[in-house]
Amino acid sequence: MCGIHDLTEQDLQPLAHSPAYLDKIKGMKFFDPHVHMTSRTTDDYQAMADAGVVAIIEPAFWLGQPRTGVDSFRDYFSSLVGWERFRSSQFGIKHYCTIGLNSKEANNEKLAEAVMEILPQFIYKEGVVGIGEIGFDDQTALEEKYYRAQLELAKEANLPVQIHTPHRDKKQGTRRSMDIALEHGLDPKMVIVDHNNEETVKEVLDRGFWAAFTIYPFTKMGNERMVQVVKQYGSERIMINSAADWGISDPLAVPKTAALMHESGIDSNDIHLVTYKNALTAFAQSGQINESDFGVVTDQSEKFNGSTVLRGGQQPRINKNTTIIR
Repeated sequence: MCGIHDLTEQDLQPLAHSPAYLDKIKGMKFFDPHVHMTSRTTDDYQAMADAGVVAIIEPAFWLGQPRTGVDSFRDYFSSLVGWERFRSSQFGIKHYCTIGLNSKEANNEKLAEAVMEILPQFIYKEGVVGIGEIGFDDQTALEEKYYRAQLELAKEANLPVQIHTPHRDKKQGTRRSMDIALEHGLDPKMVIVDHNNEETVKEVLDRGFWAAFTIYPFTKMGNERMVQVVKQYGSERIMINSAADWGISDPLAVPKTAALMHESGIDSNDIHLVTYKNALTAFAQSGQINESDFGVVTDQSEKFNGSTVLRGGQQPRINKNTTIIR
């Protein structure tokens, strides 16, 4: 049997996308601190639970097209602290969220002002573990204005901040995000800088912030590259997430990356830190997370405001391994 060092790059890629990866992580549990489950199906919840995901954080973000009124934000935030928490619980996954005005929609000043007025109605609700995801997209003056305003909200509420770093000019945008956070007096230990890559990780860690990496096909970070980052920088203050949304993405990115790390010889304690414990430690600063709540499955026949995840005579899921779909 060949070892990991005998495998080619072509061999490694199927490993992380094959059902066989489940054997590599059997008994492990995972915390995905950035996944947009509003965009996913209940099949994704089932697959995540089967792979050992016991807790998630869903950051507020944009819908793919601009919202046109503040009530659409109000309904969306309500769903994050309501229906989506309920839906996640049906599969034994504890759902938390971060609430904020995303950078992309901060450029509509009239709407952004209205959203800022309603944010205090949501950031203190049960299950809200931070302000996010906020930061920069095109690095405009309006993005900076509302980023700064939300940093002040985070300070008032004593909540962690989840920063979205830009896709373009990432190094400068990441540095600017950290500079402004420090300018507003935030403790770097309360700030999770997301969407890092090899270009940004050293400065983020050197300055004392949490460094989150998004394992997202083609556009952010690959899991083979992530293995190398952990080998180079270790596991302190590093966490990974899937950021799975309505785009081409994978809600199983965290357990798959854990399997690849295991196969690559990374120590199991480091894998645990990067795929579970560090996220727990960072966001538990909100005072909202109780680890004993993880993995608790609620009755799928229960209802939330009259709605269930079951349809037309469907029965609660019992045998998750059967190949027969009835």
